[in-house]
Amino acid sequence: MTEPIRIVSESPPAAGVPVRDIQHYLRPGTLQLGSLPPLSLYVHLPWCLKKCPYCDFNSHEMRPDQLPEQRYIDAVVADLEAALPLVWGRTIHSIFIGGGTPSLFSPRAIDRLLGDIRARLKLEADCEITLEANPGTFEKDRFKAFRSAGVTRLSVGVQSFNDEHLKALGRVHDRAQAIAAVEEAAQAFDTFNLDIMYALPGQTPEELAQDMRTALALGPPHISIYHLTIEPNTYFAKFPPVIPEDDTAYAMLDQITEMTGVAGLSRYEISAYAREGHRCWHNLNYWQFGDYLGIGAGAHSKLSFAHRVVRQVRFREPRLYMEKALAGQCIALEEEVSRADLPFEYMLNALRLRGGFALAEFTERTGLAITAIQKGLEEAERKGLIERDFARVRPTERGFDFLSDLQALFLA
Repeated sequence: MTEPIRIVSESPPAAGVPVRDIQHYLRPGTLQLGSLPPLSLYVHLPWCLKKCPYCDFNSHEMRPDQLPEQRYIDAVVADLEAALPLVWGRTIHSIFIGGGTPSLFSPRAIDRLLGDIRARLKLEADCEITLEANPGTFEKDRFKAFRSAGVTRLSVGVQSFNDEHLKALGRVHDRAQAIAAVEEAAQAFDTFNLDIMYALPGQTPEELAQDMRTALALGPPHISIYHLTIEPNTYFAKFPPVIPEDDTAYAMLDQITEMTGVAGLSRYEISAYAREGHRCWHNLNYWQFGDYLGIGAGAHSKLSFAHRVVRQVRFREPRLYMEKALAGQCIALEEEVSRADLPFEYMLNALRLRGGFALAEFTERTGLAITAIQKGLEEAERKGLIERDFARVRPTERGFDFLSDLQALFLA
């Protein structure tokens, strides 16, 4: 369930964006970036066994025996080939293979995908390579085969260990499968993540506590926590379930933070808890306003150049994407981020971090002076939402509790 914050429109034109020469991006512009931020790679594999009723990600139902593995990877590699001029010479610090359910793809297909990526991009020696996996696609030794293919970190979409709640969420696995999958992940990987959701239909605080006790007993070095939200254009939006009241949900989150802290996991981001040395580098790069090249159906990119920051979106529908990518025309939408929008985009990400951000990094990543956010900082400090000194800005406990209100202070 990890992907970058999406800013641009989700309704791109069918014709697509013409492939542009690299000189188009290097021409003079309104920004002056002193250096480029770290670069990550996101690869979207869009198929699932079943579409969950709460999910608004670009995912499509398909049985494993129907997956067009080779054609899709051909398309993704063609997509990468076309994008190479935009990132030429830059090192990739992390790779995240998300979905959908990437673990539907065979270990052999993932091995081929990573080999094709390595042949075209320079990877950091200790490059973090994450694969999202669901217990419903778990079978003995499959996770070890992903490790052999080059994956270094697994993110397991457990969501709950309660069979009734899993059924309400439309998950294809049960409690026993979830536990078996996590145990296999722990054997196969030095670091892995569990996705857990709270404020589920009919969930009580004690049921959440039991979920967390089960999760923590399995010894995960990283847990991502998600509040169930009713997103537009989902089954739950049409047929809303009864979920806990906001006050109960806040109490549940406090309960999660207390239990993870006792277990040795610290909250380093609004929805992430980790042991020392196990933070997700890929997600940190998003929140620190780093760059990411997104390839695959519906993938989003954010790329910096000397005088501009550009966002791109690939075609969403998998078969259209494959057709377009293999023809060298997979970008559905592209836009340059305006100077007026950059402060909010930066703060939308950076304020998710417990440690906040360095003032010098704001200027480095946006090309803007601190004066661009000074008014918002003063208001946030007056309301007790941040604390700051001459070098750094951090959200307070209150700022974390009311993060949306804090971020809104920096809207253009």
